[in-house]
Amino acid sequence: MAKRKRLRLIPLGGVGEIGKNSNLVEFGNNLILIDAGVKFPEQEQRGVDLVIPDYTYLKEHRDQLRGILITHGHEDHIGGLPYLLPQLATPGKPIPIYGSDLALGFIKAKLRERRVLDLADFCLVEPGKRYPLTQQIDAEFVPVNHSIPGSMAVVLHTPDGKVIATGDFKFDPTPISGPPTDEARLRQLGDEGVLLLLSDTTRIETKGRTPSEQIVREALEQIVTEAPGRVIITTFASNITRLQHAITTAHANGRKVAAVGRSMENNTTVAMDLGYLEVPHGTLVTVEEAAKLPPKHVLLIMTGSQGEPTAALSRVAAGEHRSLRLIPGDTVVLASSPIPGNEETVARTIDNLFRGGANVIYNTLVPQIHVSGHGARDELRYMLELTRPKYVLPVHGEFRHLLLYQRMAAEWGLPIGSVPIAEIGDIWQFDEGAARKLGTVPSGSVLIDGLTVGNVTTVLLRDRQHLSEDGVIFASLVMDRDTGQLLNGPEIVARGFVHNESDGLLEGAADEVRRALKRGSGRGRAEYGRLVERTAQVLGGYIYRNTHQRPMILPVVTEV
Repeated sequence: MAKRKRLRLIPLGGVGEIGKNSNLVEFGNNLILIDAGVKFPEQEQRGVDLVIPDYTYLKEHRDQLRGILITHGHEDHIGGLPYLLPQLATPGKPIPIYGSDLALGFIKAKLRERRVLDLADFCLVEPGKRYPLTQQIDAEFVPVNHSIPGSMAVVLHTPDGKVIATGDFKFDPTPISGPPTDEARLRQLGDEGVLLLLSDTTRIETKGRTPSEQIVREALEQIVTEAPGRVIITTFASNITRLQHAITTAHANGRKVAAVGRSMENNTTVAMDLGYLEVPHGTLVTVEEAAKLPPKHVLLIMTGSQGEPTAALSRVAAGEHRSLRLIPGDTVVLASSPIPGNEETVARTIDNLFRGGANVIYNTLVPQIHVSGHGARDELRYMLELTRPKYVLPVHGEFRHLLLYQRMAAEWGLPIGSVPIAEIGDIWQFDEGAARKLGTVPSGSVLIDGLTVGNVTTVLLRDRQHLSEDGVIFASLVMDRDTGQLLNGPEIVARGFVHNESDGLLEGAADEVRRALKRGSGRGRAEYGRLVERTAQVLGGYIYRNTHQRPMILPVVTEV
């Protein structure tokens, strides 16, 4: 008798953390991936551009992948695709990707930039239709309201029951763009019976409901109208609703708009082409054109809302942008809130803006300039009431969010055992009998440094941390290849190492190395590796004895 297939869920990212949302559904020999997001690097991950999930398990079973289903076009749900697809696709067999036109538009732009566009087969979806993924599993997409149009909850119709992944959602009574969350269809699915709900938990700590996006539009209108000079608004480049606010308000106040930052320029173009951004004729100008206009007639929409060092706002704040300089009297609006872990970089950017003479408006001062796209506690509970699942797997949150959601679900009436708290890589099996953890798959984070995927190790990060804190000292020497005698040097140069140049520290260090190497000379040919090791040992010891600092020591030995 054939073994009965069971539904399994494997979170590859987005549980116990904010970002890199990615959930793998397994049924028999079929795999379905829901979202493939990225996460911003943490402060100690120096030189890292992005963090994506470890897809080792999916790569090992890539012939079983039936499709990638996308809930919406935010980076933490689609940003990993340019790095994932080259690991999965085979020549002539692109991976099916299902999503709304806006989400697919953003994905196409990313894949085109990485020159991997041919690795995807794009499948545009419509609400109310079912899309066969296997002989036994269909996908359905239900509209939900979020901070970007085209947001969808994903429904999988499987032999074991329905699985609903909410994606990011809220119940906004007056949505600015896109339809409201389809409560009627969610209730109908609940009537039919839902086996498993994967629910967003980001704002479980906040009581009540998330305010409508309408209040942000009103706040921006007032700020732009009253600003005496140039206005700079920064938000996520994929927050199309917020970008529409900015453009509409600018036009009403006789201002031209320029998009600053590669992702902001790309996303603005995609959204305009698809009809999601309405831009009055002549309103959009280039950065160069904006620079020639009176400040009162300019509004800039800019990347950098999370204080990313290479983003446009951070470079403008630091005076390092190639085309723009901060003008005293600029009004800078941070129309977002820091993602957990980014508070320090955002605060540093705000400080730099204030130092440059800008009037900075952020949510601590004016809460109305940002509302979340995620539902608060009452809305999360309402999703439970609509869908009435047998099991819930809390996702899209740090551990405290998952635990608080579990408690809320228990208050609603679900047993604790029906709301398991997963960790990345866990294999959870769901059926009518119970939810069981069966084991784990290889999991974790893959660090992306420029075009390099996965080659940034903890050792490399430690070296970068070391360099940032204590600096580096180079010691250049010339040795006789045959005798091992020191012919010239050492010449010592310090970078990022704090010391008093007048105290003779580096000169003393050079003398110490010179004496040590002379004591070992005249004994035949010296091995290159031994010269490097001895130089680093002596120099490092001398620096530590005199400063109690441990800079990185890099000897450069030339043999002649």
